[in-house]
Amino acid sequence: MALSKNKIKYIQSLKDKKHRLEYGVFVAEGTKLVFDLLATCKCQFIAALPEIIAKYPKIIAEEVIIADENELKKATFLKTPPQIIGVFYQPDFDISTTNFDKKLSLVLDGIQDPGNIGTIVRLADWFGMEDVICSPDTVDIYNPKTVQATMGAIARVKVHYTNLTDFLQKHNHLPIYGTFLEGKNIYNESLSENGFIVMGNEGNGIRSETEKAINRKLFIPSFPSERETSESLNVGVATGIICGEFRRRYDFNPSPTANPPH
Repeated sequence: MALSKNKIKYIQSLKDKKHRLEYGVFVAEGTKLVFDLLATCKCQFIAALPEIIAKYPKIIAEEVIIADENELKKATFLKTPPQIIGVFYQPDFDISTTNFDKKLSLVLDGIQDPGNIGTIVRLADWFGMEDVICSPDTVDIYNPKTVQATMGAIARVKVHYTNLTDFLQKHNHLPIYGTFLEGKNIYNESLSENGFIVMGNEGNGIRSETEKAINRKLFIPSFPSERETSESLNVGVATGIICGEFRRRYDFNPSPTANPPH
């Protein structure tokens, strides 16, 4: 079966959020990403080159379509056509049943760049954070650019969208961290194993209504402190620094027999 014009049109329509919401699906492209998702998400259909289908004959999807390079080129959102495209059903995560008391989770307040949220979800995956909680105006995790930017981490991290004011107020018995210029040096402060780390919008930072819920304000100092430096850090870079410091305090236990870095 070839990849029909109607299927190509359908895939292309999923570039728009309204169509992704209407059908409850999203698009993933490339062998690694698609097969990561096949392990965790229900798949509506796969379109792939014949050699990929032959190599992986036990693909579990409602429909498997053998496509040629020209058909994939018409369907893809990427500059270079992939060998495989998958359309997956959006998972339904119930945030109300999740117990956050013993977890460390990320909270995103108005992040707008698909690349940034993709990087942050990858960081959550890398540092063992199971949940990322987003404000409703944070870029859609199922945006094709965002899905690609997660590099498969979307298969392992639960991304929720909710009203942050209500959510953080409900969990104000936990440590809620955020970074501010007037915050305390992250390297000198005690950090908890649980709670929330709030990251703000690329240009405006954490909005005032969200700031009211934050009970631990942190600051990432430049080095040396007296040297003139960049005005701010990219939100993805800042998230990596913060997550690394939190995990270093509790989870970094190097093996005495480990080989030294080269």
